Amino acid sequence: MKTVPRILVVEDEPAIAELVAVNLRHNGFQPVWAEDGEAAQRELDAVLPDAILLDWMLPGQGGLVLARKWRSAPRTKGIPILMLTARGDEPDKVAGLDAGADDYITKPFSTQELLARIRAVLRRRAPEQDLEAVTIGGLSLDAATHRVTWQGRQLKVGPTEFKLLNYLMKHPERVHSRGQLLDKVWGDHVFIEERTVDVHVKRLREALGDGGTMVETVRGAGYRLTAQPQSGTA
Repeated sequence: MKTVPRILVVEDEPAIAELVAVNLRHNGFQPVWAEDGEAAQRELDAVLPDAILLDWMLPGQGGLVLARKWRSAPRTKGIPILMLTARGDEPDKVAGLDAGADDYITKPFSTQELLARIRAVLRRRAPEQDLEAVTIGGLSLDAATHRVTWQGRQLKVGPTEFKLLNYLMKHPERVHSRGQLLDKVWGDHVFIEERTVDVHVKRLREALGDGGTMVETVRGAGYRLTAQPQSGTA
């Protein structure tokens, strides 16, 4: 017997929640509605869904806070989260992804777009997980303890930048296209814009300080991490 995917819809506007629920139900999903973070947490404590549609603006705890909370909790960290947001600006999208969201949908959205994005996160391949420590030149990364150091000094690196650096350091001197980095670092998120990679590379370089020159731009091809950076490639 085929299992019906359970989708938790966290949305405080009843009209939107009902519209989403009806479309989900008609397309083979089982929607469960929660109007705020507390109600959503009760649903999660009872039965884990296959994915969460999470509104950015909610009464009480907002969507970003909830995404971080659920992504850091062992029981819910593997559940795909799609942010529903009226905020379409790139910094807001990046903030949503950094908080742990797997994708974002900007209101107003079409039913077909919503369904396609849900199906995409449900079938996505999980990003590569590798907990071995690695050192290249003066840069060291320990995935098990989530630490990055440059010439012995510990650096503060954001969660998405950490995953990006981890992958680049495990595959040094190779050129990786933006699409390849999306697949390997974020997973198979076919709807996330490739420009997102550029934003995170910029932030990674800033976090690495002098070590940021090791992350090179290869024009027309993508990015690579090298132990012998050349001037003028950042």
